Amino acid sequence: MQALLVDDDYFVVTALEKKIDWASLGIERVHTAHNVAQARDILMSHAIQILISDIEMPQGSGLELLAWIREESYEVQAILLTNYADFNYAQKAIELRSFEYFLKPIQFDKLMLIIRKAVERAGEQQRQKQAIREGYYWQRNQAKILEHFWRKLILDSASCELKPVQIARAVDEQNLSYAMDDLVQPLLLNLFPYAGSMGAEEKGLFDFALRNVAHELFQSAAYTVETILEYSAHNWIAVLRWSRSPDSSELEQLCGSFIQQANHALKCDACCVVGKPARLEAVSVAIRQLLQLNAGIAKRRNQIFLAERDPGRTDEAYIPPDLALLENHLTHNRPDAFLQETTRYLNHYSDENHVATSALALFRLDIMQLVYAFLKAQGIQAHQLYQGKSNERLLAQSLNSIEDMEAYLQYLVQTALSYRDFAGQPTTVAEEIKQYIHSHYGEDLTRLSLADVFYLHPDYLARLFKRETGVSLGAYIIGARIEAAKKLLATTPLSVFAVANKVGYANYSYFAKVFKQEVGLSPNEYKQAEKTGPS
Repeated sequence: MQALLVDDDYFVVTALEKKIDWASLGIERVHTAHNVAQARDILMSHAIQILISDIEMPQGSGLELLAWIREESYEVQAILLTNYADFNYAQKAIELRSFEYFLKPIQFDKLMLIIRKAVERAGEQQRQKQAIREGYYWQRNQAKILEHFWRKLILDSASCELKPVQIARAVDEQNLSYAMDDLVQPLLLNLFPYAGSMGAEEKGLFDFALRNVAHELFQSAAYTVETILEYSAHNWIAVLRWSRSPDSSELEQLCGSFIQQANHALKCDACCVVGKPARLEAVSVAIRQLLQLNAGIAKRRNQIFLAERDPGRTDEAYIPPDLALLENHLTHNRPDAFLQETTRYLNHYSDENHVATSALALFRLDIMQLVYAFLKAQGIQAHQLYQGKSNERLLAQSLNSIEDMEAYLQYLVQTALSYRDFAGQPTTVAEEIKQYIHSHYGEDLTRLSLADVFYLHPDYLARLFKRETGVSLGAYIIGARIEAAKKLLATTPLSVFAVANKVGYANYSYFAKVFKQEVGLSPNEYKQAEKTGPS
């Protein structure tokens, strides 16, 4: 394949030439041009498959070049570069069927992935043409047919065990070259993208990179990779077909290499769960056992688990930690000691770097109840404190791995003690409540609503406020609202009805009654007095 780089900036072209490993991408020759006219000459003289072009150039834009390419029906995968996130540029690029629209400054690792995808697209187009020329139309859909077969088999197996006759019927219907005594083996790849990594923010590119890594590593004369597909978010299943007896040590070495590549190339942790080998007629059982094993254990990251060595402890009896000791650590403000003890517990009860999910769920429940009871004793409403996306995300992930559980416990304990420290400063809490009231006097302010805001029990909040200010919470709210109403009546043209609504009184009659009790004048009398001034 051949590529063409087009940019009026000489240094950009030079950087692209030198920093991209073109040979590893299958590009034999790279041409360069510094304007649209030069680029057209090269395109007319050479079979270019990949174009990387700047959009903004003084002698014609990259979009104009791409429009000409489409008019001339050149089969070119175009990657457009620009300094500006301009919607019109992006829209035009889409209309001209550009392969990708990429913002400068150039991030070469991501650009490499995009070029690799473009090369694959160009290669696929060439293969499709070849298939059509040779009359082998079935080649175009063979990969999709195979993926569909395995995806359906895996999803159906998750629900119920498939009978051999059902598998044989699916093989016949899809005209696949499988025999029912073929030896196959499923592998499950669990991925844990690092925060801020491509896997966390750009899943499309991440999935493409993952497939590349897996296909490059999973190569052997002893087996073929029948499929690699995503079963659920960041959980992938690969199916191997052996040409000889399976070798567990070879698979362990293979999985170890995959984990290393995942850490360094994909910027994520990984676990490999290796299912038991089985004849194709019984593969539904093997897949089902693999999925059940994966769901039944919380793993340590970057480890390999072999189903054939599974001790069958997914329903083991739960032995709780020393809850009295943990409570003592909380009471005496020792978060580090608390977390060290929970880590020691997890290390002790994990077997071969995993612990049964059922036991881990009971452990999590015990710790949550312990922390919630501790907060309740401080007058803090834990169910209000632990709300929001961070809590939901950490809680949902806590059973995925032992490291995820440790991250959740750290959040749980540190949040509890941090807020306990805040609530333990009554003067500060009272001041915060006062400031909140003055900023939200037009809203529904009650003991209950304020308790939700400050995560405190309503009775505890009211007592604390009265003790620190000498004024009841209800009286302070009324005072803040009346002061705000006086200011609005004196300084704005708002009607009395509008002022009442603005300071939190939907009932005008009640507002007028309270205002007169507090000020000695009705709202209208006060407004008129402020207009005329002192006599």
